[in-house]
Amino acid sequence: MITNFLPSSNEGFKVTEKDCCDTIILKELKRLKDLLYYQDSMIKEFTATVIKTGTESERHFLVLSNTAFYPTGGGQPHDTGWINDVEVIDVEKVDEDIRHYINGNSSQITGEVHGRLDWTRRFDHMQQHAGQHILTAAFVELFGYETVSFHLGSGLVSIDLNVSDISEDELHMAQQRANEIVLENRTIETKWVTKDELAQYNLRKDVSVDEDIRLVIIPEYDYNGCGGTHPKSTGQVQAIKIMEVEKMKQNIRVHFVCGGRVLQELSMRKNVLTDVARQLSVPESQANVALSKLMHATKTTEKALGEARDALLVYEAKELVGSAEEIIPLCFENRTIQELQKLGRFITQEDPGRIALLVGDNEDKLQFIAARGGDVATSMKAITANVLPLINGKGGGNDALVQGGGEKIIPASALLEEMKKALL
Repeated sequence: MITNFLPSSNEGFKVTEKDCCDTIILKELKRLKDLLYYQDSMIKEFTATVIKTGTESERHFLVLSNTAFYPTGGGQPHDTGWINDVEVIDVEKVDEDIRHYINGNSSQITGEVHGRLDWTRRFDHMQQHAGQHILTAAFVELFGYETVSFHLGSGLVSIDLNVSDISEDELHMAQQRANEIVLENRTIETKWVTKDELAQYNLRKDVSVDEDIRLVIIPEYDYNGCGGTHPKSTGQVQAIKIMEVEKMKQNIRVHFVCGGRVLQELSMRKNVLTDVARQLSVPESQANVALSKLMHATKTTEKALGEARDALLVYEAKELVGSAEEIIPLCFENRTIQELQKLGRFITQEDPGRIALLVGDNEDKLQFIAARGGDVATSMKAITANVLPLINGKGGGNDALVQGGGEKIIPASALLEEMKKALL
């Protein structure tokens, strides 16, 4: 059990009053290295003294004499857990205070308290953070690719590399090298140094602070300034698996997982594969081939179905041209704007002297097209200008074809009448 950090009486302090306690303890904890999560990242429980309580934006918080709860920072999310039996839901560093935001009334918590971390969450963050150091160093060692940003969330972890392209072979080599370091179970050390002492270390990148410089070191492999928490050895990272990559502007984003998240991802993907194989009625090892065949057959079927629909629209257009006046005004239910466009085009191709005014009544919206044949001089633009305001709609087009859609403020038949008026 780790006790709270308090100056001992033989150092000239005797804490008896709260104000005095605030002054002394806060002054001591300005030394970051004295924080419990920096003294030992493996601390799960501790005792401390409440030195301040408060409320911010209706969130109650506590400030303790010392803490093992890691606040959000350096790319690593905050810890959660419990103080006594009250849930800690957020931890932030505000000025010189580390605030523990709780799900309860902080004013009722005083004196000595017992803190307990949600260790599953903390250790997961330590695995992912250390894994990021290892994988980043592998890309630097093998190819000189530097990491320009890092994100640690609840799913995949990601780093952005300062390259515009990367090969599968490079990804495989970096992953293999990173897992070699994991399996070697090298010690992960931390060390506080001054700015003048930095020259003694082969840093992967320059540090951005001049004091309170903390190095995370994997001997003879990676030396990096970092304020996060990490396990004691690379073996505790367990495994590193690259899941996918994507292009991000001028960089390549590499998504990966470490430790327990590797098993979670494996389990999820195994369940998906099993379900796909079951639905395809094939062994899992043949699921990709069967799915490829199914997709090809589906595309062939969709193409044939599309051709059949177009043939029906052509037939419908012939029927309409043979039995209608110069202007063909029609309302339809549940026809897409694409179908209306094709029907209008087929009508005007069948008879260049015709005008098609077509309205689709589709669930919660109205859609329309207006098309003219090549022998008609009248512009269709007047239609959108006049009817779109009636349905709070948007649309556009040219003299030969316009289209639009909007709200069902008026019936479809009324919209069609307004289109005819605009045309005349």
